[in-house]
Amino acid sequence: MEDLGRVEGLEGEELETWAGLATVLEWLPAALDAQLQKEAGITHFEYGVLYALMHAPGGMLRMSVLAGYANSTLSRLSRAVTRLERRGWLRRAPDPADGRSTLAILTDAGREAARKATPGHVDTVHRLVLDRLSRAQRRQLKEIVRRILQGIEEEGAAEPASRVRRWQPSAD
Repeated sequence: MEDLGRVEGLEGEELETWAGLATVLEWLPAALDAQLQKEAGITHFEYGVLYALMHAPGGMLRMSVLAGYANSTLSRLSRAVTRLERRGWLRRAPDPADGRSTLAILTDAGREAARKATPGHVDTVHRLVLDRLSRAQRRQLKEIVRRILQGIEEEGAAEPASRVRRWQPSAD
């Protein structure tokens, strides 16, 4: 027998849960972008690119690997890298280990820009998300996120670039 609840739509607690999550998925990126645009002149996506490079060995990553970290297509990443290059915050170079690949390389100016943007970003993340949750709720949220990501991955619904390497919550 067909489950009519799934055919007719979400109701009650399921609808409230889904609508709340969908709203967070819309509002949180906009809030993170607004803070970073105001204080650092960059988007949250661009900050993520700088952050990944800042924590990569030698401040460099292949563009394909960086796209995985950024959960992005190479096309979207390339546009962001072009904007960051114009500011002198990173540069591209052929990968000496594989001439078919391109490296994104963080410059000293880019490292400084990311370093300056970090305190405001961290404060915003704490203010909007982490400080509103108890320690137990943060652990629950980490597990919830892990399960949702696992489901997306199992369904094959993730962008191909995101399968290269994505954020993994620690097992603690």
